[in-house]
Amino acid sequence: MLAKITVADYMTKRLVTLTKDTDVFEAVKKMLDHKITSAPVIDPQGRLLGMFSEKDGMKVFLDSVYNQSTSGKVGDFMTTDIIRVEADSSIVDVAEKFHQSSVRSFPVFDDQDFVGIVSRVDVLKALLSIK
Repeated sequence: MLAKITVADYMTKRLVTLTKDTDVFEAVKKMLDHKITSAPVIDPQGRLLGMFSEKDGMKVFLDSVYNQSTSGKVGDFMTTDIIRVEADSSIVDVAEKFHQSSVRSFPVFDDQDFVGIVSRVDVLKALLSIK
């Protein structure tokens, strides 16, 4: 039953996004306000440049402490080496990726188009849907 469920069935399509020029403190506030663990960083055409996550926020925190820095741009801290998934992938395949990775959400693509985000929570929602 779960193998028939696709990523597209549970991914988030209405996203909170950032740009590489977003101030890091504004980005952290946005993530906290929206209760999300990461946000896609996109260019003006909506193409994915990277992800800014809680882990990247830890880099901002440590940079603030050790370098007495209180500024920076998302582009300076974001992760560009991302694990992507396809919208038509099985939710089971994505669960396997989450099990093997510390990443908490993956960008979702339909061929070359960035179309959403799938998180560990989304996979758990799919699990509950079969009960």
